Amino acid sequence: MPRPKKPRHCGCQMQGQAFKPTGTPLSQLVHISIEQDELEALKLSDYEGLFQEEAGLKMGVSRGTVQRLLGSARKKVAQAIFEGAALILK
Repeated sequence: MPRPKKPRHCGCQMQGQAFKPTGTPLSQLVHISIEQDELEALKLSDYEGLFQEEAGLKMGVSRGTVQRLLGSARKKVAQAIFEGAALILK
């Protein structure tokens, strides 16, 4: 049985619910979901330039968890860009 999820502090304000290529209706695109905690880790580390340990302190999780969230988020963003898919913000 998996461990229960630890509560995470996510302070990012999303500007919409999806990010998609222009000119194609959302209904015709493959959807890739990105969770709020993945987006928060991406924002803190890549946008704000914090080290993973600092991002973990802000989110209330370990550095290892931040590293896992970053890997997952980066893969999803790259997949959406290179495959022309819609990134759905959860």
